[in-house]
Amino acid sequence: MSGTEELRARARAAITTGSFHDNPWLFLLGGTLLAFGSDELCEQYLPPLLDGTLGTGCLLYSEPGAGSDLAGLQTRADRDGDHYVVTGQKIWTTGGHEASFGLLIARTDWDVPKHPGLSFFVIDMHSAGIDVRPIRQITGESDFNEVFLNKVRVPVSARVGDEGQGWKALQVALAAERSGMGSLAEAGSGGKQKDAGPGLAAPVADLIERARSAGRAGDPAIRQELMKILSWKLTNAWTGQRALAEIRQGSSSLASLGKLANSRVLHSSADLAFRLQGEESLAYDYDHPTDYPVDRELMWSFINSIGGGSDQIQRNIISERVLGLPKGYEPDKGVPFSRVRKGADTRSGN
Repeated sequence: MSGTEELRARARAAITTGSFHDNPWLFLLGGTLLAFGSDELCEQYLPPLLDGTLGTGCLLYSEPGAGSDLAGLQTRADRDGDHYVVTGQKIWTTGGHEASFGLLIARTDWDVPKHPGLSFFVIDMHSAGIDVRPIRQITGESDFNEVFLNKVRVPVSARVGDEGQGWKALQVALAAERSGMGSLAEAGSGGKQKDAGPGLAAPVADLIERARSAGRAGDPAIRQELMKILSWKLTNAWTGQRALAEIRQGSSSLASLGKLANSRVLHSSADLAFRLQGEESLAYDYDHPTDYPVDRELMWSFINSIGGGSDQIQRNIISERVLGLPKGYEPDKGVPFSRVRKGADTRSGN
């Protein structure tokens, strides 16, 4: 077995037995490299991914004019010898201000329909021409950013897969992201579901304690809400086990089902915690030991309904790929992207 083959085998085993929440980039980047990456890229990124020294990354997908219709993105990557010159704008980039690398989807061909005109790259976020600007959120924090790319030179060797394979590579990365945002029960976690992360939703046990503190643990309506949230979490965990097994074999549309279900859990949990807090929840006070975390959870719960594809997009995916329902009307299907009507056009590179 060659060195690269051994690396791939180790990474595949780590993904099979590991936890998304413990090492998300192993799934997001590592899984995509296993599916489409060159030997050179695998040798560059898999060792630090496996030993945890790579650092954090960011996802350069959404654009101001390409969110729900992500394939309509207009960030361009023009071939110039052994480099691509990348120009465009990305938005809602989580952790972009701290990232050392980014997963970028950009348009390399304007004369074919929108999906086959895209290519996928791993780029150095410290490259000349990258400007990261934090976005002030309703919570007062700035975890998201807008990223401007002005004639950024990216080596051809940084492309994941062939030119025009970007949409396929992106689907692997998105499936991994949605599985994490769906709070799926993962192998190696003892069969127990992991919560979506700090600040996203109060676990059911915490909600029960909040109900006791508010003197409403015996309220039939509150008890029914608690049981409903618990049943949703359990059902989502079981669906998550199925989805995760499929993802480790390639991809799974069930990840969209888990992500959509988790949005309902997060919103319902945060809303109940907010109501149990009573009048104190009306004052958004950073220094309040109990009010601030509850209010923050309520606002942060919406991230799951937007990041990684909105709830509406997940419903479309579920209807088409899980339920087998017909697709809606696609006016730009089969039309070269250069002829598709759009807003701001970056083909000039300005």
